Amino acid sequence: MAVEIPYRRDMSFEYGRLEPVAPGLRRIVARNPSSFTFHGTGTYVVGEGRVAVIDPGPDDAAHIEALLAGLSGETVSHILVTHTHTDHSPGAAPLKAATGAPTHGYGPHGSGRREAAGEAAVQDGDRAFVPDVKLGDGDVVAGPGWTIEAVHTPGHTSNHLCFAWREARALFSGDHVMGWSTSVIMPPDGDMRDYMASLDKLLARDDAVYWPTHGPAITAPKPHVAAFIAHRREREGQITGLLAKGPATIAELVPVIYAAVDPGLYPAAARSTFAHLLDLLDRGLVGTEEGASIAARWHLR
Repeated sequence: MAVEIPYRRDMSFEYGRLEPVAPGLRRIVARNPSSFTFHGTGTYVVGEGRVAVIDPGPDDAAHIEALLAGLSGETVSHILVTHTHTDHSPGAAPLKAATGAPTHGYGPHGSGRREAAGEAAVQDGDRAFVPDVKLGDGDVVAGPGWTIEAVHTPGHTSNHLCFAWREARALFSGDHVMGWSTSVIMPPDGDMRDYMASLDKLLARDDAVYWPTHGPAITAPKPHVAAFIAHRREREGQITGLLAKGPATIAELVPVIYAAVDPGLYPAAARSTFAHLLDLLDRGLVGTEEGASIAARWHLR
């Protein structure tokens, strides 16, 4: 790949411990490492005394108990959820039960514009989560010393929110922008056109630092986002370049495009390739005679 993404993978943490990572900010990492979650889900606590919790994580009793132990004597006033994948939102229910704090999010798990497109996504959603308070783009919640604005960033999921902590010029970027990896876009709920528009939206902002739910902080956000945009455009060019040689299925495209990737990640790579093809289809650049599915044979128009 010609585009060089400035990955950030060095991360110091201790499982089961709520640790300070910046002034007024703490993080505890769930013990759920995987090829999708890196070391695990990072649950953030903003403020002191009366706090907001961002992405309580999976339904993991040990993680929630450790979080509550770290917050002993403090009050959780808001539970904020970036999106409804199962490594982000299920922990909201036990945390709410323990604290009484209302949950906040864009809405329940959706199906995006692609409800009928292909098979079920590789990474399923938390369909039990329904926020007590629905947040739209620009909505604000606040506590002592912190003001947090919801930034709607669909693409990874249709209900994905980032949260901008105004006083710190910090953005909790969920899975939309991470330092350790690019985000996987999985139709039907994941949508490449929305994802690219959301990257453009962040590029126009002036945040000083990103705190993704997985991995370390991104301290130079604009170059990082610009590299992600260039990377996706390069992937698109690879797909159209291969189709210029003749029609192909996603199963034939993926081993060529992702030659340097562990074959165990090919199912996720196939989903992102499918998302690119659906975007190209919408723009009239590719087609298929069999209907838009992950198993179809695609061609240039």
